[in-house]
Amino acid sequence: MSHNCYSEINLHLTWHTKESSPLLTERVESLAHRYVRQKIVNTPGVFVHEIGGTETHIHVAVSVPPTLLISEFVGQLKGASSHEVNKQLSAHGTALQWQAGYGVVSFGTGDLEWVKEYVRNQREHHARGRIYDRLERITELESEYDRSPVNGADKPRVARQPNPA
Repeated sequence: MSHNCYSEINLHLTWHTKESSPLLTERVESLAHRYVRQKIVNTPGVFVHEIGGTETHIHVAVSVPPTLLISEFVGQLKGASSHEVNKQLSAHGTALQWQAGYGVVSFGTGDLEWVKEYVRNQREHHARGRIYDRLERITELESEYDRSPVNGADKPRVARQPNPA
């Protein structure tokens, strides 16, 4: 395979904590983001644009080479980050576990700034109920129904609205 090629492969990745539990406290989130960033930086040909999320999930915007196997890459990001966070916070038991699965959406370079802003301001987007379904999904079914084990039943997916108080 030729190593001389041009590519613009931009990806938005997202994955949830186990059972979408609010495990990403300020301390855990800081460590998790640091280890995800470190793993990305140490992966040849991959460039990190932004990392963000909420207490229940993480979002990552990256550019990748055409030789990267996405499923393996995401597995390494999830595994390394949970391992390192739990090692750092071992006195607290298991601080971080990731749910099986992930979402990946490709986007054009012209949308890079918009995607970076979306990833960077996750908490605000969720608080205001302004989320973009394509960038929040981790399964095909989530676009129509939320079938997460936390909820226990199928129900239409509705973005949270801001608290009027």
